Amino acid sequence: MKKFLASFIMILLCLGLFGCTNDTTQKKSNVGTNEQATFPMTVKDATKKEVTLKEAPKRIVSLIPSNTEILYSIGEGKEVVGVTDFDNYPKEVKNIDKVGGNNADMTYNVEKIISLKPDLVLAHESSLGISADGLEQLKQAGINVFVVKNAATINDVYDTILQVGEITGKTKQSKKVVSGMKTKLDEISKKTAKAGKNPKVWLEISGPPEIYTAGKGTFLDEMISMIHAKNIAENQKGWVQYSEESAIKANPDVILTTYGDFTPNLEKTIIARKNWQTVSAIKNKQVYDINADTTSRPGPRLAEGVEAIAKAVYPELFK
Repeated sequence: MKKFLASFIMILLCLGLFGCTNDTTQKKSNVGTNEQATFPMTVKDATKKEVTLKEAPKRIVSLIPSNTEILYSIGEGKEVVGVTDFDNYPKEVKNIDKVGGNNADMTYNVEKIISLKPDLVLAHESSLGISADGLEQLKQAGINVFVVKNAATINDVYDTILQVGEITGKTKQSKKVVSGMKTKLDEISKKTAKAGKNPKVWLEISGPPEIYTAGKGTFLDEMISMIHAKNIAENQKGWVQYSEESAIKANPDVILTTYGDFTPNLEKTIIARKNWQTVSAIKNKQVYDINADTTSRPGPRLAEGVEAIAKAVYPELFK
């Protein structure tokens, strides 16, 4: 478990698979305001560097799974020629060339990327600490590198999708994706508000002996707030270690986990925990494992993650 925990948290930190506050107020943005992208275009990325694109990119290498998912959602999948070892969605990425990331230092294979002859490399701000040198090599090789800003809220994810749509010539399609997400999340929020209660939710990212949970500043916390439930660790910040005694004392109504893919029969194992038998969620068998990718990657599937959480917390509303 310790080895898994270390690897899991490292992936979260290095690939930007966390982040956001409970500020769900829609922020104004000038991203994606044009109905149709025009080329050539010059845009600033997350590093404040200007990137000039002479035409819509035809060969794209994506250096983080969330960027890949965004590209496919807006119809750019056929242009993706390289992805990281961590990419697993949609299923089509299985047959795309891998450019690294799943190694000891979590770096990318620069030579491999160059060999793919991309006209755009879509990087991410969260991984600059481990990829800055490699990205510079790509720029020196004459390849356009655009660094996507780290999303802090779901509203920021909307901006990201619109921006990726703009630089790939898919402005209209990206607006449609964002509109669909907003509609779905609004419907879920309104539906769960009708429950007339605020269930206490325990989010478990890894189990005993070292228990970690998601506090303020994570998409999971924002999702819980969005469905009118209460995250037990809402007063904590980021991914935090939590004592088993504190979790039991909080007496959650629902327990959600995100590491079932690594632990067979996880739900049954938690329900059988010796010291947790007084907990409401255990007594009522309200323990559910949620797909970590849909609740942590800053992309279009966050709406699916919210829906999965809502169904777990309010099963009576989704019969």
